[in-house]
Amino acid sequence: MSEMTVAAGSPLTVLSEDEAMFRDAVREFAEAEVKPLVEQMEKAAHYDLSLIPKFAALGLMGIDVDMEYGGAGGSFFMTMLAVEELSAVDASTSVLVDVQNTLVNTPFLDWGSETLKQRYLPRLAAGTVGAYALSEAGSGSDAFALTTRAEQDGDDWVLTGTKLWITNGGEADVFVLFATVDPSKGYKGITAFIVERDFDGFTVGKKEDKLGIRASSTTELVLEQCRVPGANVLGEVGKGYKVAIETLNVGRIGIGAQMIGVARGALHATRQYVQERQQFGKPIADFQAVQFQLAQAATELEAGRLLVYNAARLRDAKQPYAKEAAIAKLYTAQMAERVTSLCVELHGGYGFTKEYAVEKYYRDAKIGSIYEGTSNMQLQTIAKLFLGEG
Repeated sequence: MSEMTVAAGSPLTVLSEDEAMFRDAVREFAEAEVKPLVEQMEKAAHYDLSLIPKFAALGLMGIDVDMEYGGAGGSFFMTMLAVEELSAVDASTSVLVDVQNTLVNTPFLDWGSETLKQRYLPRLAAGTVGAYALSEAGSGSDAFALTTRAEQDGDDWVLTGTKLWITNGGEADVFVLFATVDPSKGYKGITAFIVERDFDGFTVGKKEDKLGIRASSTTELVLEQCRVPGANVLGEVGKGYKVAIETLNVGRIGIGAQMIGVARGALHATRQYVQERQQFGKPIADFQAVQFQLAQAATELEAGRLLVYNAARLRDAKQPYAKEAAIAKLYTAQMAERVTSLCVELHGGYGFTKEYAVEKYYRDAKIGSIYEGTSNMQLQTIAKLFLGEG
């Protein structure tokens, strides 16, 4: 897959030939391969692992990873296209692919030594699932209050602590995990490590029973004297906070793409419903009140798409994007809640049942305002960057 982009000055939503072909391939895959499994996965609250080799075959496990490391050699923007398309069918699927590309592959690409890149990126691109482990019971929004400890022992590090709310924890074999080498140094003690599931002292613990994205695993990780090779430090010792922050900036654009897909899926299902549902002798789509609500929702969805596409293209252009990423995540999370709620209402009583897809879109939308930085944290980030501008 060549890294072809649209010409400078082109409209944000105009795709290059490569981008359009890739988007269409993911859309077809989502409809043909993922959609038939959604209801079963949702009921079981378990992801169908047979899909993962298919993701890898389509290049979805390493979209913007260079071909020399086994990746598809695409752009970050293509990753956002894939996440949007998958979310329109199933948010749990998009979460797995999104985390793999934005929170796992990205820190390897941006911070990994050549040895780490050669060792892990081909495995990840070939279908080994990865996870990002920062949060703890006492460090959610205050991410750097983490207490997981790393102590040096010869050439190795020994990690002890517990991580919570780890997306992909149930399926992952490779973890980008953060611990402190010296609590007295505060955030300057934080260090990023690459931990494998089969390392001694590492255990995947409790799986959470969630409101939405139910097929996506969210787990606890337990480290009891877990021994990690010194070569598995990602970036520099004591610079893990930079790895974490800059990776989350990337991840926020991915959440925006998720929310676009969720809102789009709900809105498209609702468009079909209101054109078929008859009341007072005609389709409810003929009523101006319904039309205006749908028009408002379509407008908000398009605004969210523009914010996400802009942030993604800024990253590909190697331009600053932290503020734009936070804005995109904040707005799309709010938008997706509003749009999916409206879609449930326009379905009437049917929308409150599991017979129709919109109730799932509604539940899946809620997580957008919580993970990878709550909406309040996005406001804080946006305010700080806005006020610091000249």
